[in-house]
Amino acid sequence: MSKLPKKNQFLDLSDYGRPMARMIARSLKNTSFTPIHVTISFIIAGMLAILCILNGYYLATAFFLILKSILDAADGELARLKNTPSYTGRYLDSVSDIILNLLILVTIWYVTEGAISYTLIAFFGLQLQGTLYNYYYVILRNKYNGDTTSRIFEGSPPTAMKGEKQRNVNILFSVYYFCYGIFDKIIYWLDSNAASNQHFPKWFMTAVSTFGLGFQLLIIGVMLSLHLAHYIIPFFIGYSAFILVFIGIRRLINQ
Repeated sequence: MSKLPKKNQFLDLSDYGRPMARMIARSLKNTSFTPIHVTISFIIAGMLAILCILNGYYLATAFFLILKSILDAADGELARLKNTPSYTGRYLDSVSDIILNLLILVTIWYVTEGAISYTLIAFFGLQLQGTLYNYYYVILRNKYNGDTTSRIFEGSPPTAMKGEKQRNVNILFSVYYFCYGIFDKIIYWLDSNAASNQHFPKWFMTAVSTFGLGFQLLIIGVMLSLHLAHYIIPFFIGYSAFILVFIGIRRLINQ
């Protein structure tokens, strides 16, 4: 199952792991494994990638980053196959992502002996990139009756779905909001009219998908494999300029 109806789908460059994710989900459909178990597995893959960076095993790092991206897609696929969508899983997934992103960049800073200030700027830019992509994508999903566990505006805890506890949803939402609230507010401030216009051509969404986490991790993995670790932090700082470029293009499209 997909997050968007087939006729509204676009080429998502950050979602290269989806075919393998679907295979994993189908293999787990009739087992006791839950989407939360898969989320935990991608956390482990991310931590193994960090361990490989620390030891200079950059090809192995690329493998685990790609594996992390595949498993990151597989938990949602399994939830849809088992018809067990949950806000618990949605927020745990997102909180795990942002923590791993920070740890990965800090580890790169450590092994390259760079400046921590630039690393934090790169992390901030990385998160703003992903937030813009998710913002546009969630608008599309809400417009075309796609997956709805993500909301355009995350201002308060949602009502727990069947099979999950409201207390768990509330706690994880609070952590999620602490981690992502500032990024959501900045992107909304930069492009508050996007939710009302809702016109995003497929070519445009494909371009913006380069801001997706899967593509970001792929870039990190490739650059490490090519022994370009010192350029990773500057790259993500510079690439953040395209946030304004994409917002400008979106506004032109919807004039």
